[in-house]
Amino acid sequence: MIRFEKVCKAFGAQQVLDRVDLTIHKGETFVIVGSSGMGKSVTLKHMIRLLTPDSGRIFVGDDCINEASDKEMPRIRDRFGVLFQNGALLAWLSVFENVALPLRERTAMTEEEIEVRVAECLDLVELASAATKFPDEISGGMRKRAGLARAIVMKPEIILYDEPTSGLDPVISRSIDRLIDDMRVKLGVTSVVVTHDMHSALGIATRIAMIAGGRFVEIASPPDFIRSEHPDVKEFLEAQYITRRGGWEA
Repeated sequence: MIRFEKVCKAFGAQQVLDRVDLTIHKGETFVIVGSSGMGKSVTLKHMIRLLTPDSGRIFVGDDCINEASDKEMPRIRDRFGVLFQNGALLAWLSVFENVALPLRERTAMTEEEIEVRVAECLDLVELASAATKFPDEISGGMRKRAGLARAIVMKPEIILYDEPTSGLDPVISRSIDRLIDDMRVKLGVTSVVVTHDMHSALGIATRIAMIAGGRFVEIASPPDFIRSEHPDVKEFLEAQYITRRGGWEA
């Protein structure tokens, strides 16, 4: 579904991605973890060509996106929905209008069709009751839900999540985790999640990948990930009080 081949990216003297090879399979929830500044969000941005590699190739399906023309990129990007870290809602639009915006800008749907589609998406993220509210009238967790509704309104094949539980309390964070899993089960999407939250990663991932020193030092299922002997993985887990015994082992 998504494939990196020997991808390199540097910012000045800092080598952020160093000959990265990576394959994300259709229908999985692939979670990228790592310390700040290690390249998690940089990896995510390469998937929709917000950044381009210094060398190497990136494929989405059969399309090599770093070699695609500007004319081809809208078609490729239409395969993606993105949930940004802060929800990225427009403050002057209601929740309904925020979710409807991509349909109005990029499709020829009638207002009646838009109303039905937006209502479906708001139902999926359990936010139908907030449709007429504005972003500053709802909680942080609700803003994340509204951002997710907008991310799925165009029926993407792949959803990218940038720190979806950042700034949320543990209870709301777990509700966002359940929504991410719901999107995989109900919509059949491929999900790529960047997070610092190991409890979230262990709860939703089919595979977890840790980036350190420009490379992915471990890619494994949650049970195998917490048993990793790699020192960077062990340090990261211990910093969040993750032990080798927990519900993720079930």
